[in-house]
Amino acid sequence: MKLKIGDKVTVLDEAISGKVSKIDGMTVFIDTDDGFLLDFNENELLKLDDKDTLKAEVFSEHSFREVISEKEQTGKRKSVKVKPKDRNQPTMEVDLHIHNLTENQRHLSNYDMLTLQLDTAQRQLEFAISKRIQKIVFIHGVGEGVLKMELETLFGRYENLKFYAADFQKYGLGAMEVYIFQNVQP
Repeated sequence: MKLKIGDKVTVLDEAISGKVSKIDGMTVFIDTDDGFLLDFNENELLKLDDKDTLKAEVFSEHSFREVISEKEQTGKRKSVKVKPKDRNQPTMEVDLHIHNLTENQRHLSNYDMLTLQLDTAQRQLEFAISKRIQKIVFIHGVGEGVLKMELETLFGRYENLKFYAADFQKYGLGAMEVYIFQNVQP
């Protein structure tokens, strides 16, 4: 579409129309009906000859009435159904496997590894309490059960939470879920 000075135009995606007053390359300056001088890119404008021409150009494949009726149709919105088991999924997972906590565990003794895992668990638990996160899963792995027993001791020190084995189908025997009560009086 080639515009020239004096053409009546309207702006796409905005309720602005006016007459072309100046053209500088791809930039078109229009005097709006409100008396402002605005500049737009040529591809942002539609030339107005009369109302019927604009409708015929814009709605060449569909009739104007079809488009309006399609826009006005109110259909039932589909809500996303959340299964009860998915609704109760924990919002936070903490993997305590040592290879996830440090890049090189070769220099660590068993005591150092256990201490690192417990410090991480306590730090993440404190974070969840401060951010009011209700459920956390601590993935400790199966192993000999030392980390699991230490986690139970750690969680037992808190009065505002309960802990239990996490979902067996998802985590197997190597995870513990912690539920933090939010409205506990001190």
